[in-house]
Amino acid sequence: MRRQINRENQTKMTMKNTFIPIQSLEAGAWLDSVTWNEQGLVPVIAQEVGSKDILMMAWMNRDALLATLRLGEAVYWTRSRQKLWHKGEESGHTQKVKEIRLDCDGDTILLMVEQKDGIACHTGEHSCFFLRWDSGKSAWVDESTGHK
Repeated sequence: MRRQINRENQTKMTMKNTFIPIQSLEAGAWLDSVTWNEQGLVPVIAQEVGSKDILMMAWMNRDALLATLRLGEAVYWTRSRQKLWHKGEESGHTQKVKEIRLDCDGDTILLMVEQKDGIACHTGEHSCFFLRWDSGKSAWVDESTGHK
């Protein structure tokens, strides 16, 4: 017998998975659930909520995670510039956070995002992962669409 889900249950399930920014959120013991590396950082994977495409990998420190949770848009830590980086602050290609997950070891964060204009990579590509390993050629194959 097929299980039917009524609209009320569908709404409850959707609400359970909906991220809501909390502007007044304070740092607290919940940050200790994250396993920070020796530099105080954690890797973050950004995945597009609709397509499920992996868009990019970046880093967060405690301040970046707190800013993301408050703002509702991805804020990372840039290791090269040693500062917080609100994704899209210059390009306009912001990432609206729809869901946040912490992996089973607490050492990687997954952001499910809506990518503004579909461009996540600084090269102009949809995803930063456009280089594919080709075992037959023993080489990386560039599958970019030419936005560089």
